[in-house]
Amino acid sequence: MARYAYDRLSALDNSFLALERLDAYMHVASTQIFEAGPLSTASGGIDAGAIKEMVESCLHLIPRYRQKLAWIPFQNHPVWVDDAQFKLDYHVRHTSLPRPGDDEQLKRLSARIMEQHLDRRRPLWEMWVVEGLEHNRFALISKVHHCMIDGVSGVDLMKVLMTTTTDYEIHESPTYIPRPAPSGMELLTHEVMRQATLPLSILPGVGSLLTEFRDIRRQALTGARTIIDTLGGSLRPPSSTPINGSVGPHRLFDWLTMELSDIKAIRKTLGGSLNDVVLAVVTGATRRFLERRRVSPAEIEFRVLAPVSVRGAKEQGAMGNRVSAWVVELPVGEEDPVRQLEAISKRTAELKQAKGAVSAELLTQAAEWTPSMLLSLAGRNVTRLLPFNMVVTNVPGPQCPMYMLGAEMLEVFPHVPLFERLGLGIALMSYNGKLCWGFNADYELVPDVAAFLGCVREAFEDLRRLAAVKRSTLEQMPVQAARAAAAGNGGSDQPETPQKAPGPNGAGATAH
Repeated sequence: MARYAYDRLSALDNSFLALERLDAYMHVASTQIFEAGPLSTASGGIDAGAIKEMVESCLHLIPRYRQKLAWIPFQNHPVWVDDAQFKLDYHVRHTSLPRPGDDEQLKRLSARIMEQHLDRRRPLWEMWVVEGLEHNRFALISKVHHCMIDGVSGVDLMKVLMTTTTDYEIHESPTYIPRPAPSGMELLTHEVMRQATLPLSILPGVGSLLTEFRDIRRQALTGARTIIDTLGGSLRPPSSTPINGSVGPHRLFDWLTMELSDIKAIRKTLGGSLNDVVLAVVTGATRRFLERRRVSPAEIEFRVLAPVSVRGAKEQGAMGNRVSAWVVELPVGEEDPVRQLEAISKRTAELKQAKGAVSAELLTQAAEWTPSMLLSLAGRNVTRLLPFNMVVTNVPGPQCPMYMLGAEMLEVFPHVPLFERLGLGIALMSYNGKLCWGFNADYELVPDVAAFLGCVREAFEDLRRLAAVKRSTLEQMPVQAARAAAAGNGGSDQPETPQKAPGPNGAGATAH
């Protein structure tokens, strides 16, 4: 038995390191707002020491949080090794807004913290306890590198650090004994052996993929079509827009909330999935924003990257990324919000039918054969040829109140990192009946991100108004005719099963 221990990063996890550069960090993040409750101190502050003690008691359940990167010689591929010098004080930090701090100040602080890179010599995460927020609230700003986590595993992590009731108990943490790290020569020897056996190790996965199709002919036709769909967009760049250009080092972070019941009511009346409704809202907002910037939407081919989770039930709670992606064209040239939603629903249905996410996962597996040096070079150049204009990731969170040491979490706003040439990214998380939107914008490209939020509100109100008009019309129709009309437009009284899709604690993972 080897005297050391390490975990190799997957090709996908490594790609998030390769994509990172000075002006484009690759950590996911979130700003969580809590009632102070029992964490209030006599001086009006927040008991950050108790939060640190709670985090320490949970670290044995998330061992990746006490691991750092090491590198295979010559191959330059990263692995995880235990950090023998781990210090919790470095990762859990305490700060304050000038009292009474408001949400605008918290947004500015969140952006400033999020735009700072994580130190690759240490475990790649930070948690900031922010006191001084008005109305007896405090915030947690969390940062985790995307190579460690995707949106679904971020939600799993939330469940580790919080409870569903006000009752809690801080258990004594097991003594941390870091495992010895391998030497460079040991890492290189194991990597040579791994490369030699890799073709045999992925053959079973390819075989299971092929069995999903009824016969060889259908598999060949469907597989070819999905791979063409996956790669086709990358061969034809999207239109240039005011939000696409060279990003700088500074960010703006903004947010808003909606009632999840309103989104469900729109879906039930107008059709599509919950994620289709979200994309329709983004479509209407983007159309308005382009017009505000004096750009004609009719001349724009606008695409979004919608991450798709491929995490299985047995992988819940595991760190790392199990995510693929769809590239969806948004019909920003269409003026009618209902037709926008219909076009999006049609496209996402085609992607589900064509198993587009599966084809992308197969391409990700093939990347395991790619030397890390080539992957790094590709990461530096791929952002120049991005086949999309924006990332929109939608993560389902817990639909019940969550508590940290008895303090209730009120809202959680996720944060998706920006690639080069992407000036705006949108991350959403549903939580306790709310849909929380987080908007990460480049400081120079999208200084008017607040105006984009206004466009989102207007687009949402348009859909809600049209859905209300249709519901009123259906209520005045005979029962049989109303049912037929609702069924013909995709409406259903049946609860919807969430569709797998990303993003963070952030990022990250599954769309409704």
